[in-house]
Amino acid sequence: MSLVEAAKYYNSFEAGLAQSRLEEAGIDSVLFDLEMATYGIGLSIPVRLMVLDDDLLIATRVLHSPD
Repeated sequence: MSLVEAAKYYNSFEAGLAQSRLEEAGIDSVLFDLEMATYGIGLSIPVRLMVLDDDLLIATRVLHSPD
């Protein structure tokens, strides 16, 4: 199994909220490039929310479902 990108966020707070939603749904995830998004050098490097490829479909549904 490999990690795939479920979503991108340009705000570390939103990325953390999305990761919490996945955790509540029982889906493990990892945030990539979190430190780069808050580095503050004027670049827009997104935080990538990564999940296992087997979990991508369910993760996408969880992230796009209304609260």
